[in-house]
Amino acid sequence: MHPWLRVHLKPYRWAFIPAILFTFAVSALNLVNPLISGALVDKVIVGGQISLLWGFLGLMLGSIVVKSLIRYSYLMVFEHVSQDTIRACREELFAKVQRMDFGYLDRTKTGDIMAHMTGDLDAVRHFIAYVIYQFCENGSVFFMAIVALFFVNWKLTLVMLVITPFIARFTIGLSKDVKPTFTAIREQFSRLNSVVQENIAGNRVVRALVREDYETDKFQAENDAFRERNVESALVWAKYLPPIEFFSGLLPVILILAGGVMIIRGELSLGQLVTFNGLIWAINQPLRMAGWLVNDAERYSAAADRLSKLYKLKSAIEEKAEGAKPDRVKGRVEFRAVSFSYGDESVLKDVSFVAESGQTIGILGPTGAGKSSIGRLLCRFYDRDAGGILLDGIDVRDYDLDYLRSRVGIAMQDVFLFSDTIEGNIAFGNPLASVEAVQRAAELANANEFVEELPEGYDTIIGERGVGLSGGQRQRVALARLLLTAPPVMILDDTTSAVDIETEERIQASIKALRGKHTMFIIAHRISSIMHADQILVVKNGRIVERGTHEELRRLGGYYEEVFRHQTGRGALCLDRKEKARG
Repeated sequence: MHPWLRVHLKPYRWAFIPAILFTFAVSALNLVNPLISGALVDKVIVGGQISLLWGFLGLMLGSIVVKSLIRYSYLMVFEHVSQDTIRACREELFAKVQRMDFGYLDRTKTGDIMAHMTGDLDAVRHFIAYVIYQFCENGSVFFMAIVALFFVNWKLTLVMLVITPFIARFTIGLSKDVKPTFTAIREQFSRLNSVVQENIAGNRVVRALVREDYETDKFQAENDAFRERNVESALVWAKYLPPIEFFSGLLPVILILAGGVMIIRGELSLGQLVTFNGLIWAINQPLRMAGWLVNDAERYSAAADRLSKLYKLKSAIEEKAEGAKPDRVKGRVEFRAVSFSYGDESVLKDVSFVAESGQTIGILGPTGAGKSSIGRLLCRFYDRDAGGILLDGIDVRDYDLDYLRSRVGIAMQDVFLFSDTIEGNIAFGNPLASVEAVQRAAELANANEFVEELPEGYDTIIGERGVGLSGGQRQRVALARLLLTAPPVMILDDTTSAVDIETEERIQASIKALRGKHTMFIIAHRISSIMHADQILVVKNGRIVERGTHEELRRLGGYYEEVFRHQTGRGALCLDRKEKARG
């Protein structure tokens, strides 16, 4: 049994261990009737001791009743323990994923996580609920039957055991060869899940670009590969299970031939032959089941290995046992020579700046310059490679992680809304907020107007990922979600890129009203979103190349001024004048 599974079974050991002992009791009771049958033949039918008949029948009936009750009891115990264990494992696994760092989520396919939560855990449940007790029951009944038959007639027992080395050879071969095929099946199942999940999430893009056939072909390729992995596993079974079945099937033939000869020679009584015949299933069934149980055990082992690797993973974001939780966060933020990279790709290089409490900081730069990374590092979704990030003079790594993220809020550019009501989505970060508070936040984000026009207003249920709302509407709901929690530090990561100019102006007016109450970082491509900031940082190639107010940056005549001219049309106007002058 895998070590991590033993840990999860430990709370149920007082029910699980007696249940295993019950399987041994049932195995012993399974021998009662065949042994009594032999005695009944020799003493009642052949020997004529009719007075013993009702005693024998009573023992046989009693053993059947007791065995049925015990078997029912331990089957219920195994089922309940398996369901409770898997529930606890699934909850722990889900909590584990919740606490993993963004880097893990960046490089792990959703299909892998889904395969862990479904197929892998189901293989573990099947092992607990079925395979364990079958191993115990079949193994114990086999060895008890061998011991009992040795006492009945040791010569015939040895003859019947001649085939067991052959069965053991094929069972060991099956165990060794089948496990890699199950590992391959689980990995391919993860890839298949990923293709399906990705297609469903991006279905609108697929249809818009008429790529249905391509996606179908891609799914078919992964589906065919999944079939091939299962066929490869089946070929392993086909190699080993028929020989196991063949040698198991020889037992009745050996019994009739060897037993008949021994009866003729007077070395075996008719009652003893009946006992052997009655117990032949106790040898035959475990030998037949051995291959299938090894098959199921290896399926479990492959799943357990995958789950164990996930359980052993540690988040790259190390949390302190007793992180800082100051009574109040003022919101002073300082970056000291911060450098950061995603893997081998350098994103930020020697970034330094100070945002005083209550200031608004605008961040501008081309796509991929590292703007969003500044916000993600401040929230500690990732840890910097070098330098320091301080909030109110305390390193963000010294804060309690939940406390830090509740004080540094972010509205990300990749808006995600849940399949819930609009009110539920806005109140996601503050579930206890009143309806009035939700509406005030929506008004600040300029979302109240379109929400009230919906059939159910704030009770309107939107589809998964915000299906049913436009891009601008989703951004406004996400902004309202941040404004409702009202943390001391707010990060707005391109939150108005999908709204029209008029709506953006109204949102900017609401944000201006919050100036001085919160330290705000506004990451944007539009200069109109940041031109009123107390300080503007221009980021290019991971470095801050310009900094200052709107007027100061314009006077520099650098990147900021160039972007300003293009966005206001002044760059085009200058070009027209130059062309006219040349003409």
